[in-house]
Amino acid sequence: MLIPFLIAKIHRATVTGADLHYEGSIAIDEEIMEKGGLRVFQKVDVYNVNNGARWSTYVLPWPRGTRGIVVNGAAARLVHPGDLLIIAAYALLDEKELNSLSAIILTMGPGNEVEKITHTKL
Repeated sequence: MLIPFLIAKIHRATVTGADLHYEGSIAIDEEIMEKGGLRVFQKVDVYNVNNGARWSTYVLPWPRGTRGIVVNGAAARLVHPGDLLIIAAYALLDEKELNSLSAIILTMGPGNEVEKITHTKL
């Protein structure tokens, strides 16, 4: 049996932009993606701390070092620059995989600087 588990989370990332007319996704600074173990086109759930909106989308890279978190497409209506987001990635795992994996949690600070990286065993 496969069970969904959180494998990566970016906690309290600040929205730096929104583009309604882009075809969709959330763009994340490549450096933040790497630290969080996220991949291009990976499915994520996004939770807006400011207004409670929740949606699913996929990850695209934003230029390295810019600290950008940009919400695109229809979801751009659900955010404003400065809103805080939780970005969560899940994986379907079986019990055999659980003992060898851990979740990566990035806690973000002002300016989308990574304040803390936590690896929590599943």
